[in-house]
Amino acid sequence: MAAVTASTSTLAPLPARFARLVKIEHTVFALPFAYVGAFLAVGGAPSSHDLVWITLAMVGARSLAMALNRLIDAGIDARNPRTAGRELPSGQLSVAQVAVFCVASLALFLVAVFQLAPLTHVLWPIPVAGFVIYPYLKRVTWLCHFWLGIVDGLAPVGAWVAITNHLPWQAWVLGAAVALWVAGFDLFYALFDVDVDRAQRLHSIATRFDVRGAFLGARLAHAATVACLVVAGLGLSVGALYWIGVAAVCALLLYEHMLVRPGDLRRLDAAFFTMNGVISVAFAAFVIGDALT
Repeated sequence: MAAVTASTSTLAPLPARFARLVKIEHTVFALPFAYVGAFLAVGGAPSSHDLVWITLAMVGARSLAMALNRLIDAGIDARNPRTAGRELPSGQLSVAQVAVFCVASLALFLVAVFQLAPLTHVLWPIPVAGFVIYPYLKRVTWLCHFWLGIVDGLAPVGAWVAITNHLPWQAWVLGAAVALWVAGFDLFYALFDVDVDRAQRLHSIATRFDVRGAFLGARLAHAATVACLVVAGLGLSVGALYWIGVAAVCALLLYEHMLVRPGDLRRLDAAFFTMNGVISVAFAAFVIGDALT
């Protein structure tokens, strides 16, 4: 333990350790799509009240999801050379500290939810249940990627209901687009750990259907993502900027799939981290611009 545990004097400040625990920079994947749902729900600019509380709800929810994932998977992470240096396996944070962080994140989420539309006061347990279930799925099924997608796909759906207090079919199709997008890039993410996952008897499409199966699954999921964005747009009063945004998503996804191929994963980091951040921010920018014009 002494070999892997950082000394107190060399540890980063506690807030920085928690920020790394939940990979705060990856908020860029989900938060822009919550804003997409909010702006499309009202066909313009939501109130500052709604935007602030939606933002805080997303921060609380995502922090809770990531911290629970790290807590539940601490043993798995410790046995994986790529993840053994994470905050829990390396001793930079204790189980008790992360548990308290989970409670605080849940509290922030609930405070925010109860400032929004009444239906959210009833529906909030659904995403929380999704957060708890997800880490266990890789132990039993290769469908875990799609569960993660569904959980993240609740971002635009939740923002929509948080403002309007109802859920039209367009909100669900938008959520499906995000779910398929996330599931697709999670298939790429799983390629980092194929051999380790097999050794630990963990499940993914890559371990079940090999690397080529993961690539095929990602391609199909991302093609369906674009299709869902088209269907959602056809059901809404959107303008040219929305459609330019859809075209941008399509082009960026194509580029992402050009960065890596079976047998050549050298640019997998760029395909997963950089491109998906660009996709979410770019699409949100086009949608918001469209809603404001």
